[in-house]
Amino acid sequence: MRLATESFLHELDILAENRKHAILTAEDRLNITGRTYYVSNTGDDANDGRTPETAWRSLTKVSAASLARGDGVLFRRGDLFRGFVKTASGVSYGAYGTGDKPKFYGWDKSLADPALWELHDPVHHIWKLTEAVLDCGTLVFNEGELHSRKLIPSYMNGHFVCRNDPKRLFVMAEEMTQDLDLVCFCTGRMTTKPSKGEDFPVPLMDENSTGELYLRCDRGNPGAFFASVEALPRRSMFQVMDNDHVTIDNLCLKYIGVHGISAFGHIVGLHVTNCEIGWIGGTVQDYMGTDPNFTKGTRGTVTRFGNGVEIYGGCEDYVVANCYLYQIYDAGITHQVTTNGKIYRMTGIRYLDNLVEYCVYSIEYFLEKTCGDRASFIRDCEMSGNILRFSGYGWGQQRHNTDTPAHIKGWSYENTASEYRIHNNIFDRAAYRILHLVAKEAESCPDMYENTYIQHLGMTLGQYGANASAEPLILPFDDQADETICTVFQDRGAQVYYIE
Repeated sequence: MRLATESFLHELDILAENRKHAILTAEDRLNITGRTYYVSNTGDDANDGRTPETAWRSLTKVSAASLARGDGVLFRRGDLFRGFVKTASGVSYGAYGTGDKPKFYGWDKSLADPALWELHDPVHHIWKLTEAVLDCGTLVFNEGELHSRKLIPSYMNGHFVCRNDPKRLFVMAEEMTQDLDLVCFCTGRMTTKPSKGEDFPVPLMDENSTGELYLRCDRGNPGAFFASVEALPRRSMFQVMDNDHVTIDNLCLKYIGVHGISAFGHIVGLHVTNCEIGWIGGTVQDYMGTDPNFTKGTRGTVTRFGNGVEIYGGCEDYVVANCYLYQIYDAGITHQVTTNGKIYRMTGIRYLDNLVEYCVYSIEYFLEKTCGDRASFIRDCEMSGNILRFSGYGWGQQRHNTDTPAHIKGWSYENTASEYRIHNNIFDRAAYRILHLVAKEAESCPDMYENTYIQHLGMTLGQYGANASAEPLILPFDDQADETICTVFQDRGAQVYYIE
C-alpha cells in the first residue's frame, strides 16, 4: 500500500480532467441508415426537419414525430432545448454542427427572472415562485456555483409535518434556517396508498403534480441576483420506456429531477455514448404515511430518487461508454429491479471508460428476487476503464440515510450473476464504502482485477461476499487494506493508495 502524495493526487486530477475533455469534445460518428431529421433553436415545427435549413424547433415535435427504425434525430450544437424527449425504437439521437454539445434542460424556462418571484416572508427572506411548478429536486445557481438544500417534510393526517418529529407541523419560517433552503408543496392531487394499513390520503407524486415552490434567499430576489437559476423538475429527460435499440450520443443532459435517461421492462440495445449528464434527481418519488423502518415507526416516509442512466427491469446489449456523469442524487449509471414474481434477465451489460464524480453511487445495480421468483439473473456484465470519484461528496448527500454511498453499489440482495467482471477502474475516495458487492451466493460476486483504490486512512473499504448465512462484514480502510483487497475482494493486481 502506497501513500497518495500531493503529486499523485494532482496527476489523478489531470487524468480525470483529460478524460472529461475527451468526452466533451468527442466527434459525431452516428451511423444513421434511415432518414435524418434536424432540430435547432431557429427551426420551425411546421418544417419537414429533413435539412438543417428546414429543421424542427421543439422537443414536443421530436416526441410526436413518426420515426422509423434506422432514423436519426440530430440537434444543433451550441443550442439549448427545454423539456423532455419520448424516444422511438431503433432511432438514434445525436448532434450536428460545431461547438458545444447540444444542451437539454429539464424545466420549461430559466427561473433567473425577477418577475417570477414574489416576497412571501420579508422577515425570514422567503420568496415564492409565482408560477406552479413540478416538484423540484433542487435549484442550481450560476451553472453549478451554488445549489439549494431541499427540505423534505413528510405528510401525515392532512398536514406537512417535520420528518423526524411528526408531532410538529412543518413551519417554513422555523425550518428554513439556511440561505437557499428550498421547499415544495404539491397537494393538488391526493391518493390513498400509504404504508402500514393507514388510510389517510397523501400527495400523489407524478409528472403531472404541480405545486408551490419557496426559496429562502438572503441576497434578495433570486431572479435578479443570480445570472442563472435552473430547477430540477419531476420528469425524466430522455424517456426510452420499453423501446429497443435506442442510441443517445454526444448530448448534454442537465437539470432534471428524475432520471437523465430512463427505461423499463426488457430493454434491448440501449447505447449511451459520449454524453455529459449532470445535476440529476432529488424529487419526491412518493409519500407513504409512516415509515415502518424508523425507530418506533414515528417518522413519515418520503422517498427521493434520480439516476443519470437507468434501466429498471431486464436488458440485453446495454452500453454506457465514454460519458461524463456528475452531481446526481442517486446513481450515475444503474441496472436494477425488484422482480415481484416476474422473470427478468440482465445480459450483455457494458459500463466502459466513463468519468463519474460526486454521485452518491457512481454505479448501482441490484436484482431483488421476490414473490417466488428464482429464475431471474445477471449474466455477462463488465465494468472497465471507469474513473469513479468522490462518491457521497456531492449534493445528493443531503439525505437521511448518509451511510449508503459507494462507487459500485450492489446492495445486499440475491444479485444472482455470472460472467461478472470489474477491472481496470479507478475508485477515488468515497464518503462511506468504496464498494458494496454482496450476493446470496459467493459465485455471484464479481471477478476483480487490476483496479486502483484511493481512500482516506481510517475510513471504509466496503463489503464483498455471500450473505446466504450472514451479512459480510463492513471492512475498514486501514493499514491492512491492501491485504484485505487481495484476500477478501480477490482483486488481482490491485493498486492501493492511502491518504493520511
